[in-house]
Amino acid sequence: MALSPTLSPDCSNCFALCCTALGFARSADFAIDKPAATPCPNMAADFSCAIHQRLRPRGFRGCTVFDCFGAGQVVSQQTFGGTSWKESPSLGQSMFAVFKVVRQLHEMLWYLVEAQQRTFDPDLAMAAVSLSGRIAAIAQGDATAILDTDVETLHMEVRVLLMEVSEEQRASYGAEDTQTHDVGAHRNGEHSGADLMGADLANQRLCGSNFRSAYLIGANLRNSDLTTADLLGADLRGAQLHGADLSKALYLTQPQVNAAEGNPATLLPHRLTRPDHWR
Repeated sequence: MALSPTLSPDCSNCFALCCTALGFARSADFAIDKPAATPCPNMAADFSCAIHQRLRPRGFRGCTVFDCFGAGQVVSQQTFGGTSWKESPSLGQSMFAVFKVVRQLHEMLWYLVEAQQRTFDPDLAMAAVSLSGRIAAIAQGDATAILDTDVETLHMEVRVLLMEVSEEQRASYGAEDTQTHDVGAHRNGEHSGADLMGADLANQRLCGSNFRSAYLIGANLRNSDLTTADLLGADLRGAQLHGADLSKALYLTQPQVNAAEGNPATLLPHRLTRPDHWR
């Protein structure tokens, strides 16, 4: 499943937009408070991170989870032509606002790439290609056009298409009624939006299950098979994925994987990278 390089982060060609545009509060994920549109104190003069190799032990776990889907380098080098907010401070607010929009657009493109390549229906595949083309054109436009984008409407269009592909894929795999230790019976593996925090879902065949927007924080999914399981928007913070098969899970993203725990036996989709903190 080939992935356009524009949907993968290239920090060397970005003006540290995630480290500047976004704000965060002191918590288990961040060691300090940082307002939005303010450079992180750990940012070096060349826009790199001075503690990149030590982010987790220094209390910046949230930084290791984040992924911009390639929005950073596109906004830095294409939208603003390689002129940084340091060189031209007046561009800062616009650049940061554009970055937040383009990240959402690129995330939609990430999902549409998968939908197009996973569906059996040529009409759905063409719809994904058409919608991707529209979104890509917006993401590659000028700052004004990007900021004028009705992102919510695009989100709705993308969501409808993703759900159609999900239903097709999960039905083809024959999701059956499942019984879990902590959750009870769920018809056809339906767990959409469910509170499964800390649930014991280990050593189970969860193929074709719907975990869309489910809370799987700290859930035990060790050695379970999640083939064609829909993980769109599922919260996997601290989820135990050791030995689990997610190689053909639907709509799994790098931030979700980064937020979870796993090991070398965890099987991931080809376009995702095994996090450095997995042991």
